[in-house]
Amino acid sequence: MVHGGCHGAWNWHKLKPMLESTGHHVTALDLAASGIDVKAIQDVHSMSDYSQPLLMELMASLAPKEMVVLVGHSLGGLNLALAFPEKISVVVFISVFLPDTIH
Repeated sequence: MVHGGCHGAWNWHKLKPMLESTGHHVTALDLAASGIDVKAIQDVHSMSDYSQPLLMELMASLAPKEMVVLVGHSLGGLNLALAFPEKISVVVFISVFLPDTIH
């Protein structure tokens, strides 16, 4: 689960245990310089930098055949667009910003 701008993983504190109680494995993470992530905002220069906890830590750690359902809110929609499509089963966008796909 990916939070929106000016939020953190805490944004999902009510939904996460509800999903887990029905048997889902849920990860709510803090993006760079958000929530409890220790990176300084001055060191975040791009959406790729901001997305590092999602892209390099979570998505890269998945087993070769493992698929995930990504849920993003608000600014988190841009982060989901950068994730590895071959690892994604479903994407749920909740009132998100979406990147332009036309050049």
